[in-house]
Amino acid sequence: MKQKKYNISVEATLEVIGGKWKCVILCHLMRGKKRTSELKRLMPDITQKMLTQQLRELEADGVIDRIVYNQVPPKVEYELSEYGSSLTGILDALCMWGSSHLTKVYGDKSEVLEEGILNDNLK
Repeated sequence: MKQKKYNISVEATLEVIGGKWKCVILCHLMRGKKRTSELKRLMPDITQKMLTQQLRELEADGVIDRIVYNQVPPKVEYELSEYGSSLTGILDALCMWGSSHLTKVYGDKSEVLEEGILNDNLK
């Protein structure tokens, strides 16, 4: 198999955390373990199929861990892996930049930013 070549290292970062939902999932997991249903509730616009796909990709890349509890009914939780925890600084920086961007574009970002635990420290 031919090894992939990158023009710039940020391509490798975006390959793992790029897209509309992966960073959002990771930001929620930075605050602790979550079940699939909790993540879905926190991100109402994501489809179940997309959520499952994104979780599988993040797990395959070693960024999150999937914890399966041997019980009835089955229980599965997701958490940042040790490797995934190294993304915390990047994710915090993205949140702060997004907050500044919303202020620049909209002035009062409270008009466009949903209430929630992830946004409490950005106001």
